[in-house]
Amino acid sequence: MAFSELKGRVVLVTGGANGIGAATVRAFYAQGSRVFFCDVDGKAGVALAGEFGEQVTFTRVDLTREREIVHWVAGVGQRCGRLHSLINNAAHDPRIPLAKTTAGDWDRLFATNLRAYFLTCRESVRWMRRGAAVVNLSSVTFHNAPARMTAYVATKGGVIGFTRSLARELGPRRIRVNTVSPGWVMTERQLRQYVTPTARKLIRASQCLPDFLQPQDIAEVILFLASDASRAITGQEILADGGWEHS
Repeated sequence: MAFSELKGRVVLVTGGANGIGAATVRAFYAQGSRVFFCDVDGKAGVALAGEFGEQVTFTRVDLTREREIVHWVAGVGQRCGRLHSLINNAAHDPRIPLAKTTAGDWDRLFATNLRAYFLTCRESVRWMRRGAAVVNLSSVTFHNAPARMTAYVATKGGVIGFTRSLARELGPRRIRVNTVSPGWVMTERQLRQYVTPTARKLIRASQCLPDFLQPQDIAEVILFLASDASRAITGQEILADGGWEHS
């Protein structure tokens, strides 16, 4: 998929060292964008950035720390003079029964999965102009609401609400804000921790398309929402879930 207008554009990606984030970094690099990505996983981030030249820059950022977010975004803005796209991808998705979920668990999850999105947006839009785009990642779990993920699902519902309101606020400046909600994506961590034979059967039974979703499948949807091809779309949630049957 080619979007020639993305060449030379400045793109920020959070949680870009692994999984969907890494696929997104690679996808924008292939379009010729200048990609700046952050992650708390310094080893994986350095390794990924090492695949590319000066076109891709990695910074280790703890997204639960406001000061680190402010410093990262301001540094990119000052270096480049303008930001074209922000991709809020970073998130944690632990499986914790409600009875065992502590207030600390809840607060830490919201800090990474929602509060960080607010902070990166607040800082990034200062450097954005007409035609810029924000893409926030939610999840199909907001719709199918699996057990033992109450806190996670709550954060992802918050992402959708945040996106809708922010799109209204930034619309007069011609800055678009949308959400991508991936289905069950076959990242290395998902395959290692959660994709059991039973899970594979569930995926095939639940999706209209029986194929297992790959990180690059989601990255291409993100490219579309960052490109001029989606200039009429804002405040929307795009479900990239293979047609999961939502109960």
